[in-house]
Amino acid sequence: MLTYVYVGTNDLARAIRFYEATLAPLGLPRCVTGDPDWDRTSAGWGLYEDGGARELAFWVGTPFDGRAASVGNGSMVAFRAASWREVDESHAAALAHGGTDEGAPGLRPHYGPDFYAAYVRDPDGNKLAAVSRGFRTRP
Repeated sequence: MLTYVYVGTNDLARAIRFYEATLAPLGLPRCVTGDPDWDRTSAGWGLYEDGGARELAFWVGTPFDGRAASVGNGSMVAFRAASWREVDESHAAALAHGGTDEGAPGLRPHYGPDFYAAYVRDPDGNKLAAVSRGFRTRP
């Protein structure tokens, strides 16, 4: 359904440090575009191959219009985690690298009996979730 998600940042170097740490526990590799202009303004994680012909990625970068990045009220990006441990580690890494807590790791039974998630905001204020499904107790 999606090709990519892109969120804005006002400090790309800081965002790269944050996302490298936060997405590593989820097994998301850094995308390499080979385009120095693109890599100067944006960074991505996930799948990016054949010059973008095959892409399923999350990107952070400076806004294309040159204005300051801002967050959308009600906007959130949720990343799939393979285990509760990945959720826990991603949440801890986010907090250790400048993120703010928006909901500690735990079951959210109002979303489903196996919905284990944690919520953070990145240093620019973008809301993120890490979600693991398929377990009802800690594996």
